[in-house]
Amino acid sequence: MISSLTGTVESVGLNHAVITVSGFGMRFSATPQTIAGLHPGEAGRVLTSLVVREDSMTLFGFASQDEREVFDVLLGVSGVGPRLALAVLAVHEPEAVRVAASSGDDKAFTKVPGIGPKGARRIVLELTDKLVPTGAPTAGADGDRGGVVEQPWMDRVLEALTGLGWTEKDAEKAVRDTVRHEPELEEAGDVASVLKATLRHLGQGQSSRSGR
Repeated sequence: MISSLTGTVESVGLNHAVITVSGFGMRFSATPQTIAGLHPGEAGRVLTSLVVREDSMTLFGFASQDEREVFDVLLGVSGVGPRLALAVLAVHEPEAVRVAASSGDDKAFTKVPGIGPKGARRIVLELTDKLVPTGAPTAGADGDRGGVVEQPWMDRVLEALTGLGWTEKDAEKAVRDTVRHEPELEEAGDVASVLKATLRHLGQGQSSRSGR
Protein backbone atom coordinates (compact mmCIF):
# COMPACT_ATOMS: atom_id res chain seq x y z
CA MET A 1 0.00 0.00 0.00
CA ILE A 2 1.23 3.50 -0.89
CA SER A 3 1.13 5.56 2.31
CA SER A 4 2.99 8.69 1.17
CA LEU A 5 4.69 10.36 -1.78
CA THR A 6 7.86 12.43 -1.58
CA GLY A 7 9.46 13.88 -4.69
CA THR A 8 9.31 16.69 -7.21
CA VAL A 9 5.95 18.20 -8.05
CA GLU A 10 5.51 17.64 -11.77
CA SER A 11 2.13 19.28 -12.32
CA VAL A 12 -0.78 20.71 -10.39
CA GLY A 13 -4.45 20.80 -11.38
CA LEU A 14 -7.55 22.06 -9.64
CA ASN A 15 -8.27 18.82 -7.79
CA HIS A 16 -5.22 16.67 -8.54
CA ALA A 17 -1.45 16.78 -8.80
CA VAL A 18 1.45 14.65 -9.99
CA ILE A 19 4.58 14.05 -7.92
CA THR A 20 7.56 12.30 -9.55
CA VAL A 21 9.06 9.62 -7.32
CA SER A 22 12.13 7.72 -8.59
CA GLY A 23 11.17 8.45 -12.18
CA PHE A 24 7.50 7.52 -11.80
CA GLY A 25 4.84 10.20 -12.03
CA MET A 26 2.26 9.47 -9.33
CA ARG A 27 -1.08 11.21 -9.86
CA PHE A 28 -3.46 11.71 -6.94
CA SER A 29 -6.67 13.58 -6.16
CA ALA A 30 -6.74 16.07 -3.30
CA THR A 31 -8.64 18.99 -1.77
CA PRO A 32 -7.96 22.55 -3.00
CA GLN A 33 -6.29 23.23 0.34
CA THR A 34 -3.77 20.43 -0.18
CA ILE A 35 -3.19 21.37 -3.82
CA ALA A 36 -2.49 24.98 -2.82
CA GLY A 37 0.59 23.81 -0.91
CA LEU A 38 2.18 22.15 -3.95
CA HIS A 39 4.21 24.01 -6.57
CA PRO A 40 5.53 22.60 -9.89
CA GLY A 41 9.27 22.12 -9.94
CA GLU A 42 9.56 22.15 -6.16
CA ALA A 43 9.82 19.33 -3.65
CA GLY A 44 6.52 18.09 -2.32
CA ARG A 45 5.18 15.49 0.07
CA VAL A 46 1.70 14.19 0.72
CA LEU A 47 0.26 11.37 2.77
CA THR A 48 -1.89 9.08 0.67
CA SER A 49 -4.79 6.66 0.74
CA LEU A 50 -5.31 4.14 -2.05
CA VAL A 51 -8.94 3.37 -2.86
CA VAL A 52 -9.38 0.12 -4.76
CA ARG A 53 -12.55 -0.64 -6.68
CA GLU A 54 -13.41 -3.49 -9.02
CA ASP A 55 -12.59 -1.38 -12.05
CA SER A 56 -10.18 1.21 -10.70
CA MET A 57 -7.37 2.11 -8.30
CA THR A 58 -7.35 5.77 -7.25
CA LEU A 59 -4.79 7.52 -5.08
CA PHE A 60 -5.81 10.40 -2.80
CA GLY A 61 -3.33 12.83 -1.26
CA PHE A 62 -3.47 14.74 2.04
CA ALA A 63 -1.47 17.48 3.68
CA SER A 64 -1.80 15.99 7.17
CA GLN A 65 -2.34 12.74 9.02
CA ASP A 66 -5.56 14.12 10.51
CA GLU A 67 -6.99 14.88 7.07
CA ARG A 68 -6.22 11.37 5.86
CA GLU A 69 -7.65 9.78 9.00
CA VAL A 70 -10.94 11.66 8.70
CA PHE A 71 -11.12 10.73 5.00
CA ASP A 72 -10.65 7.04 5.78
CA VAL A 73 -13.30 7.13 8.51
CA LEU A 74 -15.77 8.87 6.18
CA LEU A 75 -15.29 6.08 3.65
CA GLY A 76 -16.73 3.68 6.24
CA VAL A 77 -20.08 5.50 6.15
CA SER A 78 -22.67 3.87 3.91
CA GLY A 79 -23.30 5.92 0.80
CA VAL A 80 -20.09 7.96 1.15
CA GLY A 81 -17.55 7.34 -1.58
CA PRO A 82 -14.09 8.88 -1.97
CA ARG A 83 -15.31 11.82 -4.05
CA LEU A 84 -17.91 12.80 -1.44
CA ALA A 85 -15.45 12.27 1.43
CA LEU A 86 -13.00 14.60 -0.34
CA ALA A 87 -15.79 17.16 -0.83
CA VAL A 88 -16.42 17.12 2.93
CA LEU A 89 -12.77 17.97 3.55
CA ALA A 90 -12.87 20.67 0.89
CA VAL A 91 -15.62 22.44 2.83
CA HIS A 92 -14.60 21.62 6.42
CA GLU A 93 -11.28 21.27 8.20
CA PRO A 94 -10.68 17.82 9.74
CA GLU A 95 -11.24 19.14 13.27
CA ALA A 96 -14.54 20.72 12.20
CA VAL A 97 -15.69 17.34 10.87
CA ARG A 98 -14.76 15.75 14.21
CA VAL A 99 -16.69 18.39 16.14
CA ALA A 100 -19.76 18.09 13.91
CA ALA A 101 -19.78 14.30 14.15
CA SER A 102 -19.31 14.16 17.91
CA SER A 103 -21.89 16.89 18.63
CA GLY A 104 -24.51 15.51 16.24
CA ASP A 105 -24.41 18.63 14.06
CA ASP A 106 -25.94 17.17 10.89
CA LYS A 107 -26.48 20.68 9.44
CA ALA A 108 -22.72 21.03 9.06
CA PHE A 109 -22.71 18.16 6.58
CA THR A 110 -25.56 19.61 4.50
CA LYS A 111 -23.14 22.40 3.56
CA VAL A 112 -21.34 19.84 1.39
CA PRO A 113 -22.73 19.53 -2.16
CA GLY A 114 -24.28 16.10 -2.64
CA ILE A 115 -25.29 15.63 1.00
CA GLY A 116 -28.93 16.29 1.89
CA PRO A 117 -30.60 16.29 5.32
CA LYS A 118 -31.23 12.54 5.27
CA GLY A 119 -27.68 11.73 4.25
CA ALA A 120 -26.30 14.15 6.84
CA ARG A 121 -28.26 12.47 9.61
CA ARG A 122 -26.97 9.08 8.51
CA ILE A 123 -23.38 10.34 8.50
CA VAL A 124 -23.70 11.73 12.03
CA LEU A 125 -25.32 8.50 13.24
CA GLU A 126 -22.62 6.28 11.77
CA LEU A 127 -19.76 8.51 12.90
CA THR A 128 -20.83 8.52 16.54
CA ASP A 129 -17.79 7.65 18.70
CA LYS A 130 -15.62 7.22 15.59
CA LEU A 131 -14.37 10.80 15.37
CA VAL A 132 -13.36 12.56 18.59
CA PRO A 133 -12.36 16.26 18.63
CA THR A 134 -8.70 16.90 19.41
CA GLY A 135 -9.21 20.46 20.62
CA ALA A 136 -7.33 21.96 17.69
CA PRO A 137 -8.54 25.44 16.58
CA THR A 138 -10.56 25.73 13.37
CA ALA A 139 -10.62 28.47 10.73
CA GLY A 140 -13.89 29.99 11.92
CA ALA A 141 -16.60 29.73 14.49
CA ASP A 142 -18.55 27.24 12.39
CA GLY A 143 -15.47 25.36 11.21
CA ASP A 144 -15.80 26.22 7.50
CA ARG A 145 -12.77 26.44 5.30
CA GLY A 146 -13.69 29.65 5.02
CA GLY A 147 -18.10 44.13 -9.52
CA VAL A 148 -18.02 41.80 -12.57
CA VAL A 149 -15.37 39.16 -12.42
CA GLU A 150 -13.88 38.35 -15.80
CA GLN A 151 -10.42 36.97 -15.13
CA PRO A 152 -8.34 34.18 -16.75
CA TRP A 153 -8.67 32.10 -13.57
CA MET A 154 -12.48 32.30 -13.51
CA ASP A 155 -13.03 29.19 -15.65
CA ARG A 156 -10.62 27.15 -13.53
CA VAL A 157 -12.35 28.11 -10.29
CA LEU A 158 -15.79 27.35 -11.77
CA GLU A 159 -14.54 23.99 -13.04
CA ALA A 160 -13.34 23.06 -9.55
CA LEU A 161 -16.61 24.11 -7.90
CA THR A 162 -18.82 22.27 -10.39
CA GLY A 163 -16.55 19.25 -9.95
CA LEU A 164 -17.34 19.37 -6.22
CA GLY A 165 -21.07 19.34 -6.95
CA TRP A 166 -22.29 22.92 -7.23
CA THR A 167 -24.23 24.03 -10.32
CA GLU A 168 -22.43 26.38 -12.69
CA LYS A 169 -24.97 29.13 -11.92
CA ASP A 170 -24.49 28.87 -8.14
CA ALA A 171 -20.73 28.58 -8.51
CA GLU A 172 -20.44 31.68 -10.69
CA LYS A 173 -22.63 33.74 -8.35
CA ALA A 174 -20.58 32.62 -5.36
CA VAL A 175 -17.28 33.56 -7.02
CA ARG A 176 -18.59 37.00 -7.99
CA ASP A 177 -19.98 37.63 -4.49
CA THR A 178 -16.75 36.46 -2.87
CA VAL A 179 -14.53 38.70 -4.98
CA ARG A 180 -16.91 41.63 -4.47
CA HIS A 181 -16.44 41.29 -0.70
CA GLU A 182 -12.71 40.48 -0.95
CA PRO A 183 -11.40 42.57 -3.91
CA GLU A 184 -7.81 41.74 -3.06
CA LEU A 185 -8.47 38.24 -4.40
CA GLU A 186 -9.14 39.58 -7.88
CA GLU A 187 -5.93 41.58 -7.81
CA ALA A 188 -3.88 38.55 -6.74
CA GLY A 189 -5.49 36.31 -9.35
CA ASP A 190 -4.51 33.16 -7.46
CA VAL A 191 -6.82 30.23 -8.29
CA ALA A 192 -6.30 28.41 -5.00
CA SER A 193 -6.96 31.52 -2.89
CA VAL A 194 -10.14 32.42 -4.79
CA LEU A 195 -11.34 28.83 -4.60
CA LYS A 196 -10.80 28.56 -0.84
CA ALA A 197 -12.51 31.90 -0.20
CA THR A 198 -15.47 30.90 -2.39
CA LEU A 199 -15.86 27.58 -0.59
CA ARG A 200 -15.96 29.48 2.67
CA HIS A 201 -18.56 31.84 1.23
CA LEU A 202 -20.71 28.97 -0.02
CA GLY A 203 -20.56 27.25 3.35
CA GLN A 204 -21.66 30.42 5.15
CA GLY A 205 -24.52 30.93 2.71
CA GLN A 206 -25.84 27.40 3.17
CA SER A 207 -25.54 27.84 6.94
CA SER A 208 -27.74 30.95 6.79
CA ARG A 209 -30.38 29.25 4.68
CA SER A 210 -30.50 26.17 6.91
CA GLY A 211 -31.09 28.38 9.94
CA ARG A 212 -34.25 29.90 8.57
